[in-house]
Amino acid sequence: MRVVVVGAGEVGRSIAANLEGSHDVVVVDRDAETVEELTYSLDVLAIEGDGTELETLREARIEDAELVIACTDDDETNVVICGAAKTGSEAFTIARVRRRTLLETWEGSQGAFGVDFMVCTDLLTAQAIFRISGLPAAQDVDMFAGGLVRMAEFEIGPDSPIADQTVREADRYDSLTFAGIFRGEEMIVARGDTTISPGDRIVVIGSPSSVSGFATDVAEPKGEGTDEVVIIGASEIGYQVAREFEEHGYRPRMIEQDPDRAREVAESLRKTMVMENDATDAGFLEREHVGEADLVVAALDGDEKNLLVSLLARRLGVDRTVAVIENLEYAELFETVGIDVAINPREETAEEIVRFTRADHTEKVAMLEHDRAEVLEIEVTDNSVLAGREIAEATADLPERVVIGAISRGGDLVTPRGTTVIEPGDHVVIFVDAGVLEEVIESI
Repeated sequence: MRVVVVGAGEVGRSIAANLEGSHDVVVVDRDAETVEELTYSLDVLAIEGDGTELETLREARIEDAELVIACTDDDETNVVICGAAKTGSEAFTIARVRRRTLLETWEGSQGAFGVDFMVCTDLLTAQAIFRISGLPAAQDVDMFAGGLVRMAEFEIGPDSPIADQTVREADRYDSLTFAGIFRGEEMIVARGDTTISPGDRIVVIGSPSSVSGFATDVAEPKGEGTDEVVIIGASEIGYQVAREFEEHGYRPRMIEQDPDRAREVAESLRKTMVMENDATDAGFLEREHVGEADLVVAALDGDEKNLLVSLLARRLGVDRTVAVIENLEYAELFETVGIDVAINPREETAEEIVRFTRADHTEKVAMLEHDRAEVLEIEVTDNSVLAGREIAEATADLPERVVIGAISRGGDLVTPRGTTVIEPGDHVVIFVDAGVLEEVIESI
């Protein structure tokens, strides 16, 4: 498939890197240095030019493209790119935007602007933060099969009941599959005799109740749940996070230093208490009992500020801290110094867009540990290597670094075992090492 990616920022680069091995990828960007760097670092055709101009799109052979992804840093530019692409091709167009209002306008008149699908970065980030908040100690959370299946990643502490146990010994949860373990730079597919060590990040897939039970029992939760939420920064992401919590029945508090912005969001967020103050003022945080919060979300405009306020919150005794980071290279630093979860909006966006580049029967994609592994939801077709076969037999024809985590059959959850027969029409949730991903996709 020919894919044209317009905009070679973090989102565009991540998408191009993910697709270069399996698709004919063209990347368009205005910056000459970026284009030159891409030419040597990725197996893509990099073109210098303005993606809103038909001449540039023709140079990218837009007429042969099946997918056009507009992911520059400007919302209106991305919409224009999609509209221009439609004048010269029948490609499926995706526009990345930051403003939720633009997404809502498009949703109210789908097909408008020449955009077939719109991805809102800030909304995706807010939704990811809310999902993570619902599970004690979770590093990553996603839902599959219409909410029937949950995937979650947890870091195992030295005092966790499953530390130093084998997967077979730890496997005492109904409807739960141990999928993979990240240990430093190593990715380990979970087998019965695999030992779970302190510091490991373990990925489990199963029913929401089983995953919640696992989180509560073995992942060393610091609190009993998330009731008191404090959001620091009324940035667009901070605003969307507050709105997401409001929509689920919470009454969060928000701290914003700018008086005009504080007044604006206070008028819009009816269930959120907005406090106008500097969130780096430790005395103010103590007076407002921020240390008693179950969750603090740092959503200021700046990674360094988010790191500082997260560390202040930790020092005050906050149970969990989530920080929004723009520079992906900071993720490991944030988590090393004690921030519980660092979320990069561009990674969330790339994950959503990549789903459209997979096989037609791929329903959902979740990337783990900066795309070292993926969890896929696929619909099994008649000609799939999985169809009509027991799991033990079928997976023998797949690369070793694959785990079938859950099966949705007619709206019911089937916990996979070696003798489980997979039927055409089943929705199967699979954990896959990124190194064998393309081989697996071709087989299933």
